[in-house]
Amino acid sequence: MIAAMNDLRAILERARSGRRAIANRSAARARASGLAGGLAGRALAIGLATGAYGLSFGALAVAAGLSLGQAVAMSALVFTGATQLSVVGALAAGGAAAPAVASGLVLASRHLAYGIAVAPLLPGSRWARLLAAHLVIDESTAMARAEPDRKRASLAFWATGASVFACWNVATAAGALLGRAIADPAALGLDAVFPAAFVALLAPQLTTGRARRAALAGAAIAVALVPVAPAGVPMLAAAAAALLLPGRRPIETDG
Repeated sequence: MIAAMNDLRAILERARSGRRAIANRSAARARASGLAGGLAGRALAIGLATGAYGLSFGALAVAAGLSLGQAVAMSALVFTGATQLSVVGALAAGGAAAPAVASGLVLASRHLAYGIAVAPLLPGSRWARLLAAHLVIDESTAMARAEPDRKRASLAFWATGASVFACWNVATAAGALLGRAIADPAALGLDAVFPAAFVALLAPQLTTGRARRAALAGAAIAVALVPVAPAGVPMLAAAAAALLLPGRRPIETDG
C-alpha cells in the first residue's frame, strides 16, 4: 500500500512538473512575441518619422537641380540621410559638386564605426552581410546597440533598417514629385528642413563634453568660413575639424 501511494505521489509530481514546464514555455513564447511586437512597432515609428525627412529631401533635391530619377536613385543607392542632405544642401546653395560630395563623404565616414559596432550581429554569409551593410545607418545602429542580447539586437537592426529604407525611398519619390509641382518649395518652408534635420541628427549625440566641444568647434569654423568660402567648403572644414578633435572616443563593441 505504501509503495502504491509513493508511486501515485511520484506520478502526480511529474504531472505538476509537466504542467509548470508547459506554462513556462507558453509564458516565454508570449514574452518573446510581445518583445518582437514592441520592436516592430518602434521600428515602424522610426521609419515613418524618417519618411518626413525623405519627403522634404525629395522636394528640395529637384529644386536643387536633380531629376526625379536622380533623387530616387540617390536615396536607394546612397541611403544615408545626413550625407544626402549635405550634398543637396551644398548644391542648392550654389556650391560645386566636388566639395559637396567631399563634405558628404566626411559625414558618411561615421558608418565605418557603425559597421564595426554591429558586425557581431550580422549573418556570416557574404551576400547577407553585403545586404546588411546597406542598412547600417544611424537609426538601425542605435536600435541594435540599445538591446541587451544578440537575438533582440539583430531583430532590432533588421526591422529598423528595413522600415527606414522603405519609408525613406517612398517619401523621396513623393517629395520629388511634389517638388516638381511647386515652383518654389521654399515658399512652403521646406528650405528649413536642412538645418532642422541636422539639428535633429546632432542633438542626441551631445551627451558628453567631447561631443559638445566638437559641435562648438565645428559650428565656429563653419560660421567663420561661410562669408569667404564656396558653398560646401564650410561644412567640409567643420566636419573634418570635428573628426580630428583630440580626445574622441570610439564606439564600444561587445567583446
